[in-house]
Order: sequence, then C-alpha cells, then structure tokens
Amino acid sequence: MVEMPGIKEPERMRKLLQGSANLEFWETYNADEVIPYLQQLDTRLAAGESADTTSQAKAEKASQAAAKKPAKLQLGKATDKGSATQDKVLLEQAHKEHPLLSRLQTTGANALALVGYASVRDTAAINKCIYGTEAKQVLPADLKLLWSATPEDGVTAKNIYGLYAIKVNTPNGQAPLEGDVVTDAKDGFNHVTGQPEVSMTMNSDGARRWAALTKANVGRAIAIVLDGVVYSAPRVNGEIDGGSSAITGNFTVETTKDLANTLKSGRMPAPARIVQEEVVGPTLGAASIQQGIESFAIAFVLLIVYMVLMYNFVPGMIANLALVVNVFFTLGILTSFQAALTMSGIAGMVLSLGTAVDANVLIYERIKEELRLGKGMKQAVAEGYGNAFSAIFDSNLTSLITGVILYIFGTGPIQGFATTWIIGIVCSFFTSVFLTRLVYEHQLNKGRWEHLKYWTPFSKNLMQDKHYKFMTMYKGTFAVTIILSLIFVGSFFVRGLAQSIDFTGGRNYVVQFEKPTEPEQVREVLNHIFPGCTSNALSLGTDNKTIRISTNYKIESNSPTIDDQAETLLYNGLKKAGMVTQKSVEAFKNPDVRAGGSIISSSKSGPIGSQRCHLWRYHQRAHCAGCHLPLYLSALPQRSILRRIYRGIGL
Repeated sequence: MVEMPGIKEPERMRKLLQGSANLEFWETYNADEVIPYLQQLDTRLAAGESADTTSQAKAEKASQAAAKKPAKLQLGKATDKGSATQDKVLLEQAHKEHPLLSRLQTTGANALALVGYASVRDTAAINKCIYGTEAKQVLPADLKLLWSATPEDGVTAKNIYGLYAIKVNTPNGQAPLEGDVVTDAKDGFNHVTGQPEVSMTMNSDGARRWAALTKANVGRAIAIVLDGVVYSAPRVNGEIDGGSSAITGNFTVETTKDLANTLKSGRMPAPARIVQEEVVGPTLGAASIQQGIESFAIAFVLLIVYMVLMYNFVPGMIANLALVVNVFFTLGILTSFQAALTMSGIAGMVLSLGTAVDANVLIYERIKEELRLGKGMKQAVAEGYGNAFSAIFDSNLTSLITGVILYIFGTGPIQGFATTWIIGIVCSFFTSVFLTRLVYEHQLNKGRWEHLKYWTPFSKNLMQDKHYKFMTMYKGTFAVTIILSLIFVGSFFVRGLAQSIDFTGGRNYVVQFEKPTEPEQVREVLNHIFPGCTSNALSLGTDNKTIRISTNYKIESNSPTIDDQAETLLYNGLKKAGMVTQKSVEAFKNPDVRAGGSIISSSKSGPIGSQRCHLWRYHQRAHCAGCHLPLYLSALPQRSILRRIYRGIGL
C-alpha cells in the first residue's frame, strides 16, 4: 500500500508507478524494406476476409442498389444524412478491401525505421493485423513492429502515432543493449533545438557495446524502446564512443523528468499493477492541523520575546530576523524540491530553528565577555564571532553528518526529517554566522551601535557570581544516577520497547459512519479501546464519513477469536462514544447494513519490510490530502519501488 501526499497529477503518477523501466536499444529495418511485406500482408488479409464474407457482400450490394432508387419525398436534411451514411459505407468497404493499409498510412523511402502513421483509435485493429496468424506467415521472423510512446511531431492531425520496424537479430530475442548499462540519466534541453530530452551515461561495458552498435548501423536508425514503446529512433551519423547518448522526441518537461527518474531507479523484474485507488483525507484532521499551527506560532513568539528579554531589543531582533530569514530559505528550498509537508519534516524544521538560536546565543555571550574585559564594540563583535565560530561550526558539522546518515539509510518519515534537518542546518549557519555579522559590521562602520547593550536589567547579572559546588555532591549524584540507570536497564529488558504498526503489522478496519467524523475524534476513542497498543485513524474520501482504523492489538496471535474480540471492542468503544448506533456487533460487522455505522472492509497486514509477505505494504502516513494507491506488487523489490516514488514526487 502506497500513500502519496499532495499528488496533483494522478495519471502521471500511475504511469510512473506501473512502468518496469525496461530500456532497450534495437537495430531497425528501413521503411522501404518492410512496406512491401505490409502490402503483401494487406492483400492476404483482404483475400481471406473476402472469401469469408461473400454472402454478406451480396446482401450489401442489394441494399446499395435499393438505396440508389430516388425517393418520392425528400426532406432538406436527408441529403446530409445520406452523405454521411455513404461515407460510412465507403469506409467499411475500404477496410474490407485493405484491412491494414486503409488504417495505416505508410511512409516513404527516407523515413528510416518509421513505416507508417495511424490514429490512436485504429491501433487496436492494426495490432490485430500485424500480430495475427497471417502476419506470422508473411512478415520476416526477425521483424517486430512497435508503436511510438507519444504522438508523432510534425503531423497536423491529433493523436497520430508512428509504427516502427525493429530488427530482432539476437539468438535469445533480447535487445543487443539494455538499460542495465545506464549509470545515470538526467533531464535537460537539446542545445540545438531547445526541446526537452533525457541524456544518459553508460558504464564501460555499455560504452563499448554502444560504440560497436552505432558503428555497425551508420546511416540507419537505432530505436530506443522503454517498456515496449519507441521513444525515439534517431539516425546514426557515425560511431558514438564515450558511453553518452540522449533520448529525444515529442516530450514535455514533465515527461523527461519522469523518464529520467524511471531510468535512474532501475529496472524492476515485473511492472507493478494498481488494483485499487482511493483519495484520502489528512491524517491529522483540521483540528489537529490548527492546533499544530497555533503551537508553532506560540513557540515562535515566545522565542522572540526570550531573545529580546535576554539580549536587549536590537540584538534580540537581529537574531529574530535571522530566524525569519532561515525559515524563509528553508521553505523556499523545500518548495523548489516539491517536497510534501509532513509532521516529521516540520519536526526537523523546528529543531533547526533551535540550532539557529543556539548559534546566536553563543555569539552574544562571547561578545558580552569581550565587553566586560573593556574592549571596544568593534573589537568585541569581531572577537565574539571569531571565538564562537569553532564551536558553532563543530556542532553544525556533527549534526549535518547525522542528518546525512539518516537520509542515506532511512526511508519515509526518517528521510523527511533528515531533509528538512540538513537544509535547516545549512540555512541556520548562513543566517546566524554570516548575515547577522554583515548587519553589525555595516552599522559599526557607519559609526552606529557603538554603545549597543547586549543585556537587559533582567539578564545583566543573571547567573553572575554564582558558585555551585557540583563536585562536592558527587556521592549523592552518582548514587542517584546508578539507581536510575538500573531501573531503566531493567525496564528495557522486562518491558521492552513498544513497537508501532510499522514493525508489528496490524488490523485495518474501514468503518463508515452515519455522520461526518474527524480522524482525531476516532483516534482519541481508540486510545481507550486498545490501551497500550498503537492505533491510528485516517479519513478516506471527501465526505469525512469513511475512516480507516488501524491497530496492532494482539497482532502476534493467529487465533480467529482475537479478530472477533478486536471487532467487539471496537464496536463497544465507538458505540459508547456515540459514533455508531448499531444495535448489535453482528450488524456492525455486516457491510450491507450501512445505517448506524458499520465495518465495510477489514484486512490484516504484516510488518513493513517483511520478506515473507507476498503482498508487500508500504505505509507512508500522509499529513495532507492526496492520492491513495494500494499496489499489488507481487514480491517486487521494495527499494526499487521506493526509489521510484521518492524520485518521482520528491519525498
């Protein structure tokens, strides 16, 4: 199960998820080599169809003769209707006389591998012709006809696709060069035409084979095929060494981005198949989101007040403005990455703000120390920033290393936290150390702020001349520390860590309520229904009446009575809270009885990452509305699909 927050282009994401990234480079036939076979196939198909429909043709001739007789009365619009009917009859007659070439417009001798054009509505009928029994008898055994991935450029009509002639000249039927040799792929623009394209870099083996392939096909086309469709078939003008190539075509910027992401994520053994799709609401709910915004605003205001109260108005506001710029830079970078807003990302952002304030506190305290030694303002500011720099740099560097490790080895929420954490660290170091010093030096060079105070009456003597004899209390301190350590270690071995649904698996119940219900209301009730367990509620759809409830209540047990027990507890708890009005638990479990609230579906899933699960579920909790795409992955590699999701939507 994959949950993708904030998806605005569902069709694009469906295509990205269901592709297998099977990239192939094929040799091709020229159009003039294949068209005679297509003409022969067309004649063969027409002859077979004519023999089978002789009696039907006689009936049609009789009807056409009757239609030619003039009618006694004719209305004004009858001529147009008769003309349309006649065109339809002529078109059907053309399809009978030329089943293939009446739908496929062949090209000329200079079209390289492009043998013909066809409307998208005729491709199914053409496929029936070129892949049928007659085609196997007429067409060469090493010929494979494939359609273009996008409508052909330079054609006036819309939705016209090209048919390409592929030469299969390997004993095993595989392409002479495949996508496993591609080490990197980037989307960009062609420096000559300015059109979007995808540039690829190959490994040493791929570069050698690519050079040999292009050298053997000078003057001909090489088709670049991905997942069974031709993306481009450019002419080879000479040997291409170095392992670099490009995929060009009638692409948009989004298409090239998706194609590059698909190639970088690597080939999957089989394509994923979407079996169900739902639109989900936010996990947190409107009330929780509002509370989160309010708490963030309150904390931000308290931070501003604290800096002003401790370091006077001007220095405090300089630090606060640096904090605002830090938030602005962080949000701007996240927006440019098209990253989705999650609670883990917000946590990383808030933590980076605390780091930014900590840097300003270190700088101001060092400046205060220099001023107490009788130094001038310019010298105190310069030495304050200089003396605090090493401590700030070391703390930020160690935090940055931790963030990089979390990003590389983590997935899902951990990567979201690491992303905002890394960006916040870099931005906070820039704003706290560079921007604030720039402001101070500018003002001091102008002769201002020479008598600036970095304290207030409240903080001037705070913690000054205080002596706490910590070392004389070492016996009591060590005794308390040892006792608490033993308690904590014993608790760890006795009780262990409480694991969430991600590690234990759980039961999922989709419950439809009679009235609109917020997820946090259900979540509060679940804490009383299943105490000591991890439970969650997620809104499905847009009417706020369908909630998916997840819990790991006694998930380690395989007894069928536990399922009944969990459903009974759920029914009793929801009924006690006034959320369902069913008279019995049997009615609550009956999906056909919707009035009063009922369970419309239930399932049991294993832990995330379990290699034994044939149906693998990846559950990324979304904190904003988005597309909900449960996928039947059929034992596909987890990291392959994860890489494609992350690169495709920027998580």
